[in-house]
Amino acid sequence: MLKEDLKQDVEARVAFLRRALAQAGAQGFVYGNSGGKDCTLVGILCKLACENTFGVCMPCASSQNYGQDLRDGMLAAKAFGIETVTVDLTGTKEALMAAVTAAHPVAENAAVNIAPRLRMATLYAVAQTRGALVAGTGNRSERYLGYFTKWGDGGVDLSPIGDLTKTQVYALAAFLGVPRSILEAEPSDGLFENDRTDQMQIGATYPELEWAMDRVNEGRSAADFEGRQAEVMRIYAARHAANAHKMNPIPVCKIPEDFLRG
Repeated sequence: MLKEDLKQDVEARVAFLRRALAQAGAQGFVYGNSGGKDCTLVGILCKLACENTFGVCMPCASSQNYGQDLRDGMLAAKAFGIETVTVDLTGTKEALMAAVTAAHPVAENAAVNIAPRLRMATLYAVAQTRGALVAGTGNRSERYLGYFTKWGDGGVDLSPIGDLTKTQVYALAAFLGVPRSILEAEPSDGLFENDRTDQMQIGATYPELEWAMDRVNEGRSAADFEGRQAEVMRIYAARHAANAHKMNPIPVCKIPEDFLRG
């Protein structure tokens, strides 16, 4: 994108955020600051829209959370003048796991998703106290794949960058002067102790997945390609199908009136 296009994009997002505040009668924004490109961009946009923007770093169990994530999160907060606090959730997760496992076993993937759900509860506790909205940090690439935790990082009031691919997030973040260490960090959700990157978990890079997204929008499938391209198309299709429930409205039972009348 050209510099002028990026400038207009920022202005449009800031206007979106200001409208959301006015419509909700809210006093500001709260967002989760994990030190990544997405959340840093969201923090900057919220700060441009409203001085009352508050970041919350929430390390939980993973050593990456206490290392690079926390360092980059505080670096971003300082660079853009965003008031930020740290809430350590490791003890909370351990207590919840102990309580649940005493009654029922917990699968690994279910245990991993506890951290994002604790973060959601933390952000809403802070936001409600401050009369603020929770700004989501998810992007379009993650949303299409369902690569987020339902009622975790997917539980937000508004999504300022939900229409941007990961590549577009990088471009806009670079334009706004996000520190190089954050821009160059390998994307990772930081939920695993072995620092698994997004690519390791998904099986494809974001540029590959964005390419697949475009091909699907053109009505094409894995059958139209060979080799690595076909593999990426299959990865994309499988992820999207398995996680479609995250994007769909909650099913509501609607019983016909004639049935109720007997």
